Amino acid sequence: MRRAPSVAPELPGYEFVSILGSGGFSDVFLYQQRLPRRRVAVKVLLTEQLNPSSQAQFVDEANLMAQLSTHPYIVTIYHADVAGDGRPYFVMEHCSGPSLAERYKRERFGVDDALRTGVRLAGAIATAHSAGILHRDIKPANVLTNDFGWPALTDFGISSSLDEELPVQTSTGGHRPAGSESTGTGESQSVGMSVPWSPPEMFEDDPRPDVRSDVFSLAATIHTLLAGQTPFEIRGRGNGTLDLIGRIERGAITPIDRDDVPRSLVAVLAKAMATRRDDRFATAVDFARALQRVELELGYAPTGIDIPTIAGPQHVKPDAPAGDDETRARSVVSIPAQAPAPVAAPATTAAEADATRVRGARVIEPGSREPVGRTPGTGEPVRERTVVRPRGAVRAQEPAAEAPEARHDDQEHGSPRRRRLVLIGSIVAAVVLVGAVVAALTLTPADDSALTPTTSPVAVDPGGANVVTGVPAPVLDGTATSDDGTEVTFTVSNPDPEDGDVYRWARAETPNQPTLSKTADITVSEIVPGSTVCLDIYLQRADGKISEANRACNR
Repeated sequence: MRRAPSVAPELPGYEFVSILGSGGFSDVFLYQQRLPRRRVAVKVLLTEQLNPSSQAQFVDEANLMAQLSTHPYIVTIYHADVAGDGRPYFVMEHCSGPSLAERYKRERFGVDDALRTGVRLAGAIATAHSAGILHRDIKPANVLTNDFGWPALTDFGISSSLDEELPVQTSTGGHRPAGSESTGTGESQSVGMSVPWSPPEMFEDDPRPDVRSDVFSLAATIHTLLAGQTPFEIRGRGNGTLDLIGRIERGAITPIDRDDVPRSLVAVLAKAMATRRDDRFATAVDFARALQRVELELGYAPTGIDIPTIAGPQHVKPDAPAGDDETRARSVVSIPAQAPAPVAAPATTAAEADATRVRGARVIEPGSREPVGRTPGTGEPVRERTVVRPRGAVRAQEPAAEAPEARHDDQEHGSPRRRRLVLIGSIVAAVVLVGAVVAALTLTPADDSALTPTTSPVAVDPGGANVVTGVPAPVLDGTATSDDGTEVTFTVSNPDPEDGDVYRWARAETPNQPTLSKTADITVSEIVPGSTVCLDIYLQRADGKISEANRACNR
């Protein structure tokens, strides 16, 4: 039976509006702040919890949230103090939208929405990890929706530093009487966790979670959004705490009963929720990248991974304690998506091709498929299940053996006659190259559009692994501007079309935000009338190979 909420305290500068929610240790109220005027959520510790331990934990939560408040997908904290009646409180951003727990129970999540939410939350969690903080209670109820419709991670009440002892808190998933049914939403006093979304290591006698534990809970949350139920729940059967724990420890994930969820996404979630920690993604960024690759596979614009400003993605050893430098939140940058890896050479065997689809700690690349189990809740046995292949090593390509004729020519370069011939050939080649460059610069389309090749397709594939010179770059046929000047359409053509070809393009000023287009007409909106718009346009084959970029401008 739920307790009655406490009385809202009188706070200087704030007007009480309503109760937002109640928990085991605190209540959350809606207040109107007078200056600056805005609605805020105020979390207030209960009177019966006013002991040194709970007060210290409450202060820790406020400090942790303040440390991470610069992230766009973490709830912002504004102020913390002690009310006149002695109860500690902190003031935070009011997220007017429903939590993910409310949303998945009343609506069907689209695959694109679930992928976008997963990448954004992965960035928020990676930010906490970079500051040396584990969340330890990631679940749909702890992800709110702000005024922009974005997810906002909250409730760091049982979080702590990576090297701290696991706190004792109220857990979701209480013990039920024998024969009673539950979805694992009761409460019990034990190690802080929410059973339906907790990894198996949390049920050990001496639990030692790490960053991969948060990855498991995030993947379980995304699975819940897509399935409309928790990952280890089976409809029509017992779903009490012990039932769920047993399935989690066995890795018995209930298949998602949806035809629109690609098997590559099922494989990503299965890897992130692997029973053994070593089989999961090593970091939240690795998990986010795997979700991005599914977005690319489905033709969606990849969602940026927002993480602290660091010199490239950090892959810290999961169980390593945080250093002094890692305890400070940094400004946020966005990591662009990685394009799918190139297809293995034809000479490789089927087994080798399967192995190369898993690179390091990453998931099977888009396009690889595994059989999925039967419909959940039917009571039928799972005949097939999604599996993740063992980690495969990508072999470094050995340089081709040098032909004897080539070595002989090199030896003859030392003769005076050979040196003269080489010199003459170099001069001729240079003259031809200069002529080609001059011709390319003087030839422009009839509508004065400029189309010049760029040197590096960083916006699409930062590593350059997929850029293939044999793939022709797209050709600009012309541009057209709308009557009001706010839209520009670039019409391109494919010099050597093949089935499955798509165009990938990005604004020159935002190279890290590429977009896919299956049509030859690329329309750019929200243009300042009269301004110049430049795009970097690539041609991508169905096997993932990408051309060099051509830069096309409307002037």
